[in-house]
Amino acid sequence: MASLPLCRRFSACETTLAVLFVIAALVNVTLISLMATWKTRTGPPSPQDKPYLIGVGRADCTGPPAEIPLMGYANPEQTAAGIHTRLYSRAFIIDDGRRRVVFVTVDVGMISQRLRLEVLRALQVKYGDLYRQENLVLSGTHTHCGPAGYFQYTLFMVTSKGFIKASIMPLVNGIVKSIDIAHRNVNPGRIYRSRGELEHSSLNRSPHSYLNNPKEERDRYQWNTDKKVLVLKFTDLDGDGIGMLSWFAVHAVSMNYTNRMVSSDNMGYASYLMEQDKNRGQLPGQGGFVAGFSSSNLGDVSPNTRGPRCMNTGLPCDYLNSSCPVGGTKMCKAFGPGDDMFDSTRIIGHNVYRKAKELYAMAVEEVVGSLQAAHQWVNMTDVTVQINDTHTVSTCKPALGHSFAAGTTDGGGDLNFTQGAVEGDPFWDGIRDALLGEPSSQTQECHHPKPILFSTGEMNWPLPWHPQIVDVQIITIGSVAVVAVPGEMTTMSGRRLREAVKQELESEGAFKDPEVVLAGLSNIYTHYITTYEEYQVQRYEGASTIYGPHTLGAYLQKYRGLARAIAQDKVSELPLGPPPPFFEKNLISLLPAPPVDRAPENSSFGDVLQQVYPVYRQGEVVSITFVAGNPRNSGDIRDKTFVTVEIYDNRTNSWEIVHTDASWETRFHWLKGSNQQSNATIEWHIPFVAPCGSYRIKHLGHYKHRAGWQTLVSPYEGTSDVFRVTGSSYWQ
Repeated sequence: MASLPLCRRFSACETTLAVLFVIAALVNVTLISLMATWKTRTGPPSPQDKPYLIGVGRADCTGPPAEIPLMGYANPEQTAAGIHTRLYSRAFIIDDGRRRVVFVTVDVGMISQRLRLEVLRALQVKYGDLYRQENLVLSGTHTHCGPAGYFQYTLFMVTSKGFIKASIMPLVNGIVKSIDIAHRNVNPGRIYRSRGELEHSSLNRSPHSYLNNPKEERDRYQWNTDKKVLVLKFTDLDGDGIGMLSWFAVHAVSMNYTNRMVSSDNMGYASYLMEQDKNRGQLPGQGGFVAGFSSSNLGDVSPNTRGPRCMNTGLPCDYLNSSCPVGGTKMCKAFGPGDDMFDSTRIIGHNVYRKAKELYAMAVEEVVGSLQAAHQWVNMTDVTVQINDTHTVSTCKPALGHSFAAGTTDGGGDLNFTQGAVEGDPFWDGIRDALLGEPSSQTQECHHPKPILFSTGEMNWPLPWHPQIVDVQIITIGSVAVVAVPGEMTTMSGRRLREAVKQELESEGAFKDPEVVLAGLSNIYTHYITTYEEYQVQRYEGASTIYGPHTLGAYLQKYRGLARAIAQDKVSELPLGPPPPFFEKNLISLLPAPPVDRAPENSSFGDVLQQVYPVYRQGEVVSITFVAGNPRNSGDIRDKTFVTVEIYDNRTNSWEIVHTDASWETRFHWLKGSNQQSNATIEWHIPFVAPCGSYRIKHLGHYKHRAGWQTLVSPYEGTSDVFRVTGSSYWQ
């Protein structure tokens, strides 16, 4: 029997198939390898795709937490009386080797023109022309719980006890310091972007106005607020995160008009959570990772997701004018989602943080390409707007309508004004005419159908009541375009602006599918910006659109021009426009200096008036009251604290600070009493994860006193008894 052959010859066909199989396998392996390491490149092409130079920085910008009105609700009686959380400035510097841009988000109601000018002057002294009006964006988070008094226009000075140097200087110095830190930290790094949607965290507070926009336009969108969240992730060359920027459109008014403590509100709490997460073991405001949560087109967007109800009946408010049958607009208030304003701040802030953290972890789409910065000053009182081929219209001198005084469902006015007023009130118009003068017929006609309550553009004593010169600005980072908006754009206004800028950037082919994001409350504050259709309804937002019904049309025209210049690489040809004023005289101040402090008889500053209990459980609240001085006498309080919560470390036989007045868990209440006496009550809301052990609470401050003919300011501190925190209600 013949043996079987150990091998045989392959046919030509079989050989060819085998070769093809090997080639196909090699191609597949190559494709899989490429897919595994693929990075999506965006934006205009970059010659070498070199990494950016990136620097991030954060600095305390908290002002005096006593006696100064809080900026946002325009209520002079809502004066600061303590600290809920501190305020911070967060700076992000990006450099492509040819150009540099800086974006700063600040825990402040809005950026005022005076604040921006002061910051630019300070930067000019330090850095020359490195940081200028065209490449620096300052954006406010829109918290309504920061000290006021940093405006140079009369309307804002009237409601803020004037121009207050003690308010503006911590902001200027904090912003500049955050840029200093970012400047020192500039190193090669990369940027990645990610986007998503966040539901159940925002509500349109003027749906009646929104519905006046064209139906075909509204049908393009699922919601009547923007749910989009954009995250930019900053890393070093090793891929380690150094910072994050996020934009989401929602008002920072979870802390309502009854609050008296300085607070960064919901957006500040989102930053707090992200930074505590990334800077493990550090106190708030410390650690290298910087998380900025910036405002966007939030003009008609409320965080009070339960919606407005009549406080005296529990029934829904009137849909058209947000008022109640008994009590009017003052009784109509929006609530939620929490049981109180602290709980609502926590929920909304946590929602925003959680979505941003998710997108941060998912961010793999790298942003590359050159940087651009385009800026102009515009006289917004006289912009000719081309509405079609044959017709033009114009913006107006500033004016506020009757519905401005009605406030919103997030904080109504005290008088009998209602939203949606398209006719004046003879009583209030008569008072206006007697005190301030009647608006000119030209201004009334220009603002129609707005019934004018304050013709601020015609009021100039002691200084102009509203600005004329306004900043418009766009910076681009690769294909990400950040549009700096000088006010509060409504949802639909923002959508139209994003679309207009996107079209212009794409028109020359240099940008492919650019990402356009709006940074609200930037560079200067000009109240609200509604669509022409929303303006006709004259709810609060329309009544507060100060340059008239064609305000948005003017901005669309101006921002299109900036975007077109960027797309055509002709930014250098843009006219600068008329520079804004920097007023040196007639800046009124209605805030007297704090008086001498006095302690009760037989007491000293820092003495305990109400002592702590010996034992607390996790989840309970520790409260202690001290004899205190006026917090304004502590001067510049940046990077300091009025409160420490300390735990005893048995290993080192020393006390370790675990919380300050910047911590979410602490609340510092200042109560001004009679005879120039005051108290400070400190609360510590013990976390459920707080370690069991021995604790104490300290209060630190300053008091003003007289020594002979001199007035001196001296420090003091007080310390609680030692108390224990346990996992149960019994001594352990």
